[in-house]
Amino acid sequence: MLLQIDSSATADTVPPLFRAGFRPFFLLAGLQAALMVPAWLLLWLGGHGMALSYPPVLWHAHEMLFGFAGAAVAGFLLTAVPNWTGAPPLKGRPLMALTGLWLAARIAFDLGGLLPPSVAAVLAIAFLPCLALSLAGPLLAAGKPRNLVFLPILGLLTAAEGLVLAEMQGWGSLGRNGLLLGVFILLLMIAVIGGRIIPGFTANGLRPLGRVVTPKSHPRLEKAAIGSLALAGLAWTVAPDGDSLAGGLALAAAALNAARLPGWYGWKTAPVPLLWVLHLGFAWLPLGLLLLGLSCFLPAVPMQAALHGLTTGCIGLMVVGVMSRAALGHSGRALRPHRLTVVAYGSIALAGLIRTLGPLVDPDQALLLSGLAWSLGFALYAAVYAPICLAPRPDGRPG
Repeated sequence: MLLQIDSSATADTVPPLFRAGFRPFFLLAGLQAALMVPAWLLLWLGGHGMALSYPPVLWHAHEMLFGFAGAAVAGFLLTAVPNWTGAPPLKGRPLMALTGLWLAARIAFDLGGLLPPSVAAVLAIAFLPCLALSLAGPLLAAGKPRNLVFLPILGLLTAAEGLVLAEMQGWGSLGRNGLLLGVFILLLMIAVIGGRIIPGFTANGLRPLGRVVTPKSHPRLEKAAIGSLALAGLAWTVAPDGDSLAGGLALAAAALNAARLPGWYGWKTAPVPLLWVLHLGFAWLPLGLLLLGLSCFLPAVPMQAALHGLTTGCIGLMVVGVMSRAALGHSGRALRPHRLTVVAYGSIALAGLIRTLGPLVDPDQALLLSGLAWSLGFALYAAVYAPICLAPRPDGRPG
């Protein structure tokens, strides 16, 4: 039942939360991001103990990468694939089952070691393959290579999670390798999807303001930028502490991805929050890669600060930007964000800035302030979008 479309369910009988993939997963991604960082702060700053048999940083990183970001990826793909292929969306009981699997893994991990790590691991490792199987039929039937690439991407993301879970089980010490692989897979998705949606969204979003722009496409540059990012990800996965090769590849990927930005006219998007949040989030990609590359050659640049520029800054802002826009459009609402959503953008952007630059001054203070800003941003997002995800479309259409 999990991987089949529930054709018997209609828009009248399926609860609104389970009528489209973005509804449960975008809401859960926001709640996960808002709640898990305060839990991590309590653990890191010594106010809360967890009976973990593995380093607590693995718990934090796993839940943010494969919990928070995993839910965002699921919501995006479950919404985008039906648009790409014309296939009916996953909804009803199959979507409930997939959502329940994600929730079960989060509960198992959040019990803080009260359950055997193997229980949480089995629940966690099953989610991404089930997501991939639910998408495989429509993608294979459509047969478009540019979209089929997301199936091996989900496979690699599963492998990355497997390395983290293996260390949690006491099977080796490749958890950091898995985390770096997971981060770079998400960055690759941003590099690919961002290149598809940001230019078009910018042209369409500025047109009503009388600002006509024609984003420039440079296929060779696009391929080089994405290819260099893939090579950098491979190098950092093999050498998670960084070396001259990994650093050089990160610098090359930074330069090539930065070269994509001028053709997208991001500086003209200031009046449109749904646009500037995407441009700002993507800009963190070359900036974070630059810092990551420099960390291999300049001791004054902390590698962890660079990584948090890529995760808190790039992944965080791109996720909230895509989720907030997609949820409005696919729920039949105008593409005008609530003012609290704009505050959420600013709060998450501030979190990325503090988390990246703060360690140069006061690491503990930076962790606390960035964590509070991040949690506030996603709490505001969840408060605005919970009613949207829980209510039927105002136009009465399915989805």
